[in-house]
Amino acid sequence: MKFKKNQFKNSSRRSFIKKGIIASSFFIIPRNVLGGKGYTAPSDQLNLAAIGSGGKGHSDIINASVNGREKVSALCDVDFSGSASKTITKFPKAKLYSDFRKMLDKEKNLDAITISTPDHIHGPAGVYAMERGKHVYIQKPITHNIREARLLTEMAREKKVVTQMGNQGGSNPLLEMVQKWVDSGIIGKISKVNVWTNRPVWPQGIKIPNSNASLKPNALNWDLWLGPAKEKPFTPNMHPFNWRGWWEYGTGALGDVGCHLIDIPFRTLNLHYPKDAECSVGSVYTKMWTPEYIPEGCPPSSLITLHFKETSKSKSPIELTWSDGGIRPPRPEIIPANSDIGGPNSQNGVLMIGEKGIISTNINDSSPLTPKLYLNDGSYEFGPEIENNPEPEYGHQRKWVDACKAGFNSKEHLSLTSSFDYAGPMTETVLMGNLAIRSYMLRKLNKKNRYEFFARKKLLWDGSNMKITNIEEANQFVTRQYREGWEI
Repeated sequence: MKFKKNQFKNSSRRSFIKKGIIASSFFIIPRNVLGGKGYTAPSDQLNLAAIGSGGKGHSDIINASVNGREKVSALCDVDFSGSASKTITKFPKAKLYSDFRKMLDKEKNLDAITISTPDHIHGPAGVYAMERGKHVYIQKPITHNIREARLLTEMAREKKVVTQMGNQGGSNPLLEMVQKWVDSGIIGKISKVNVWTNRPVWPQGIKIPNSNASLKPNALNWDLWLGPAKEKPFTPNMHPFNWRGWWEYGTGALGDVGCHLIDIPFRTLNLHYPKDAECSVGSVYTKMWTPEYIPEGCPPSSLITLHFKETSKSKSPIELTWSDGGIRPPRPEIIPANSDIGGPNSQNGVLMIGEKGIISTNINDSSPLTPKLYLNDGSYEFGPEIENNPEPEYGHQRKWVDACKAGFNSKEHLSLTSSFDYAGPMTETVLMGNLAIRSYMLRKLNKKNRYEFFARKKLLWDGSNMKITNIEEANQFVTRQYREGWEI
């Protein structure tokens, strides 16, 4: 699975679709003659496949098929007995695979792949697909670690494939209202951003459950579920969702919703790699004076601070704080005491704080964005609380499919809101928070034979070279250790 530099040749049918070339117009039969209004000729259909067909993968591949306009030729999942069974019912003619490598090697005519697996599979599956010239749609975050995000971003350009990350709120048209407020300068220089969430809503901050191979469901291919992670016996209650709280597989609260929330200021303020990262995390005590030490798992809560250089949009350096575990920032004076900050019950949100006012939004997944502008003079402007969307998830998957048909660097491709050229650096920024959290737990014995947490400092980040410059040991979290046979 190692990344190679050779270029893969596309099939003639795929080239036909990408370039939109018709050999001879004399033999074209109008679609309305072939199959009526809205009919899509087989030669104009994309051949789609899903890696991860249950859970979010179910809606991803359905939305990518655009109500049957495109052909779903294959489905891959390590367990078709769960929610993935609904996807089989939806696409009964699709061939079924448990190993995405076998699917991609055998199904030569596939054009585009949705990848909606646990986070630790995103990178290997994305590399394997793009090596074979497939367009990819990968759920957020596009990768499990920073190095993988950079690799996939560069690989997409090299292979000339069309990409999109699954942070569907990036296609929400109401972001234009937020962007207009930022660009107008109505709130003045923006120097501070607060982002927060009620996640985790899964088990986290506790020891990982004990393995028990006897409890493994017969339908689950546990070895393929592990993928690049360390080989170990089946761990109950990890599949299909609770993996999020363990670093070997998930990326915690940041990985779950960071790409929805941080996307808003990152996009509208034109941010790039942060300069540094600093964090503190919540502790769990089961005995006096001694917090639990669980470096393999995400903490119950965290506070992360990132600093960014001035941009043409912010007009000022930016300090961005992220808090999770239900910890939210204090309410600014100009927001009425009885009003929510961010979304409903203030559970998730973004505050962009300027000299003359504040922009408040909700999480930007498929929840109402509810953009609100508060000015220091007491005036305000609110966007709609209920969104009227003509297609599911703002057409995020459909737009990617249209761009796949139009081809790399087409107008449709360049108009995508989360192609890897954008989503890669944004994902790296999200994962920078996790790098800080994991570094926070680094320790060693000092001369007094006591543990010293030596990395609880501000981490200075060289984004271009993907390197912490002041604490070398922290750089181990830029990448991961791969199980033999899964290296990328």
